[in-house]
Amino acid sequence: MIKKLKQTSSEKVLLLFVIVLAILFFGSFIVIKNKCLFVKNYDPKKINFVKPKNIAILNAYCGNVIIELYPDVSPNSVERFKMLIESGEYNNVAFHRVIKNVLVQSGDLEFGKKSNLNYAYIGTGKSKYGTIKSELEKKFDFKKGSVALARTDEKNTEDSQFFILLQDAPLFEGEYTPVGKVIYGLEVLKKIKYSDKGEYVLRPDFINFFKMLN
Repeated sequence: MIKKLKQTSSEKVLLLFVIVLAILFFGSFIVIKNKCLFVKNYDPKKINFVKPKNIAILNAYCGNVIIELYPDVSPNSVERFKMLIESGEYNNVAFHRVIKNVLVQSGDLEFGKKSNLNYAYIGTGKSKYGTIKSELEKKFDFKKGSVALARTDEKNTEDSQFFILLQDAPLFEGEYTPVGKVIYGLEVLKKIKYSDKGEYVLRPDFINFFKMLN
């Protein structure tokens, strides 16, 4: 008859340690693998907005980014921005410039489309609609979540590219044209792929779709 061996206390502790270690290892692997695990995906249908006509929904890898547009601050720029959103121009466009915890930039319709990505020129592309004038007259606090049109070093060169701030940038007031602010889903943007080697991203994340609420 074979006697059943009993585990010693030290063996039990060692076994428990191995089990806990395995759980931590596989748990951390799942968290790393799924970067969106703790990011809330807001459903705009479940939110009551004061001005629904000014609400835009940007959908990225980790979910929805809900933006309120400010036509009272920058009427011409918001009109251009809304036109590009409503026409689907921003769908499948890369987040080509990402500075960790600072800003994300997208909107290069010429060289940033997923179907026609051009790493040599991305960030310099334009739309087919031409540039518009900067709107810098009204005071605007460039707080975290602010959305503004990008431009070249010269004013009055805004077109289709835009950026969203991930931190406050008070020095941007009077320099860039604001078009709105993120009111839900800023954490989604913090998960956008970035590069430790520079501002421009190789194999970037994309805007899945961008649309107006109504």
